[in-house]
This record gives sequence, C-alpha cells and structure tokens, in this order.
Amino acid sequence: MPEDELTALLTLNRIDGLGCTGAKYLYEQLGSAQEIFRNREHLKEIIPGIDMHIIDALCGSGYDSFVREELEFIERHGIRCITPADSDYPARLLDCNDAPLVLFSLGNVNYNAARMVAIVGTRKATDYGRRMCHTFIKELHGLCPDVTIVSGLAYGIDIESHRAALEAGCPTIAVLAHGLDMIYPTSHRSVAKEMLSDGGLVTEFMSRTVPLGHNFVRRNRVIAGMADAVVVVESAAKGGSLITAEIAESYSRDCFAFPGSVGDPYSVGCNELIRDNRASLITSAIDFVNAMNWNDKAGKNVPVQKELFPELSDEEKVVYERIRLKAQGVHINTIITELNIPYPRLSSILFNLEMKGLVIQTPGALCKPC
Repeated sequence: MPEDELTALLTLNRIDGLGCTGAKYLYEQLGSAQEIFRNREHLKEIIPGIDMHIIDALCGSGYDSFVREELEFIERHGIRCITPADSDYPARLLDCNDAPLVLFSLGNVNYNAARMVAIVGTRKATDYGRRMCHTFIKELHGLCPDVTIVSGLAYGIDIESHRAALEAGCPTIAVLAHGLDMIYPTSHRSVAKEMLSDGGLVTEFMSRTVPLGHNFVRRNRVIAGMADAVVVVESAAKGGSLITAEIAESYSRDCFAFPGSVGDPYSVGCNELIRDNRASLITSAIDFVNAMNWNDKAGKNVPVQKELFPELSDEEKVVYERIRLKAQGVHINTIITELNIPYPRLSSILFNLEMKGLVIQTPGALCKPC
C-alpha cells in the first residue's frame, strides 16, 4: 500500500489502461489516491460497472522501485508536485474531466494568474507568424500587464511566443510532453532556463518519459485547459495547434486565429478555423482584449458588496454564489447541470444579475463575477 498521498498518486499514474479521465473519476469518487488503494478490493461495490482489469491492476500494484526513484528525483531537483488538493493547482484545469492528478513543476509559476492566454501554431513559422507573435504579446502585455503566456516550447510559433513573452517582461509557462529530466528540443534549453525566473516548466509526465507523438496530444489538452483562451497564429491544414483548438472548444474556452493569405500553406488551418466559426478572427491585441471583455479595467478589482442587493431572490443568490467562487468564470452549461436550473429560467436569472452589476457574460458562454 502506498505510504502517503504523493506516492499513491505516482503509483496510480503507472496503472495500465486507467487513463486520465478514469484516474480523475476514481479520484473524485473516493476523495484521494490513498482512498482508492485502501478500497481497491471493494471498488466493484462502490463504483458498479468498473472494469475488472482496473481493479486487478490496482490490487497488483505497489510501491515499486520506479516510484521510489521518482520520489528521489523530485527531491533532488527541487520539483514542485501539485495535485488537485493543493491551492496552487491550476483552477481552470479542475473543470476538465481529464485533468492530470499530478503536475510536476519547475520555476516561479503562478498557475492561477488573473489572465492566461495559450498561443500555439505551426512548427514551421514564417516571418509573418514570428512577427505576429512578438507584436501581439508586446501589445497584449501593455494592455493587460497581469497576463501570462502559455505554450509548448516546440519549434516555430511555440518557442517564438516564449521568446516574445520574455522580451515583453511577461510571465510564460511551457507545458512539456516529457519528464523534467530533459528539454526537448535541446536547442531550446537556454530559453527554458531563462523562463524559470518568471514563469517555468510544467508537465504531467514522470522522469524518463520520452517525447513520443501521443504525449504531445496529451500535452495540448493541458495547454488548452490552463488558459482562458487559445490563440492560433499560423497553422497548416493539419497539425497539433488545430488539435489544441479543438480541445479548447470542448473545454468551452474561447479560440482565436490570425488570418493569413489565401493559399499560404501555413495559414490554411487558421483560415479554415475562422471560416467554420470555430475561431474568432483577430488582427491585433486590441481585437483580442475587446472580444475577451478585458478592456474595462475600471472596477475590475473592486469587490461587490452583496449587502447592497438585499432584493436578490433565493435562486439569484444561489446562482451568484456559484459564479462568485470562480474569478475566471463558469460555463453556463456547468451552472445548468450543477444547479438543475432550466436554461430559460437561468437566462432570466443571469440577466437580472447582470443588470444589478454582479455578473457579466463573456464570449464562450462564460459567466464571471464583476
């Protein structure tokens, strides 16, 4: 039996066939990784329908040498291990059903910064794409000094976004598709090192995990889930950035794309995202800030005094309290599901709360406290 929660989480990470969604579901049902192992022989009664091979794998697992070595590696290199039980776990990720149960982190990272933007694109960035990265991030940091840039440290648009953020004095986070015992590609090591002072590196993968293709898809969901919005700068007709945009849509994140010349092979993906209404067209940081409703700085940080609104109905109070708990916003579908309020009724409640200056509704059907 794993002796503490971190050991249990690392052991859970090594259960074949469980997957991210299955692991998070078990974790939420039992409350902790240790409870999963304590009740592994009774999971059939607790969760009817659970696959027996998962139970067999849990019953056959233990505190193996790989986990022991991983714990030693973590301690030796000063790596932060962040779990959903920790206050510094990325709150935006908690709403994702396949969020990692452990994140390994290096650097000076605030995963719950007020504004987080993911920037992705082709690995074969053109001069146009590189210029857009630098111009957009410089302007965005000027308009929103508290913004953090998230990307994947890959060739092309990813690394250009990190470099542009560093030049602008903007915190930047790289989500990796491998363990923290390496940097891939190695040519980006100096940028990764520079990021550690104001930003950093994060991964869900244990050491000795190599950057295989499917790991990049898993990495992309963390990039999308950590951010308020995803911006695609350049993309071919197929590629990882389009997968990130698709995942962002499934997470109800706003998605934006810079248009490119018709026929340009590295703008086809962006142009198609815009054409199919899967991404909003932007040409500048101002377009983005306006679309995100981040341009109204006055009163943004002034707390609303609920005592001024004694006329709130019971339903309005319940809805407002649910929205107030998450500064980055709650998707309207989440409110409908959790509070069991039909959409027509909820729409009326949200309108009343908006008229009273308590909440705002932003693009992407997010409801945020004022």
